[in-house]
Amino acid sequence: MPANPLTDPNWASETTDMVVSFIDTVRSKTTQNLVYAARGVVFGLIALIVGTFALVVALVMLMRGLQTLLDLVTTWERAVYLSYFIVGGVFTIAGIVFFKKRNTAAAS
Repeated sequence: MPANPLTDPNWASETTDMVVSFIDTVRSKTTQNLVYAARGVVFGLIALIVGTFALVVALVMLMRGLQTLLDLVTTWERAVYLSYFIVGGVFTIAGIVFFKKRNTAAAS
């Protein structure tokens, strides 16, 4: 027979524990996963922005360094154009190599 809440001294604590357990279960299955997904999106975007910035800065440093090295051999104007051609050629060759390898992984 169910206990009378007025005479059962543990009724309040048992009911509170049951409600808290239910809320914790619902929270762990819904809100917690949503928070993890939102954190992943935010940190992923931050990593993408910082990575893009670092790549651009590295490319600028590469160009300026190459221009400074070429300036030792030729004039500054010619060094600028030569650095553009050299870096462009390296990227073109890398693109051709990756383009040729694009179907080798799928064929294996």
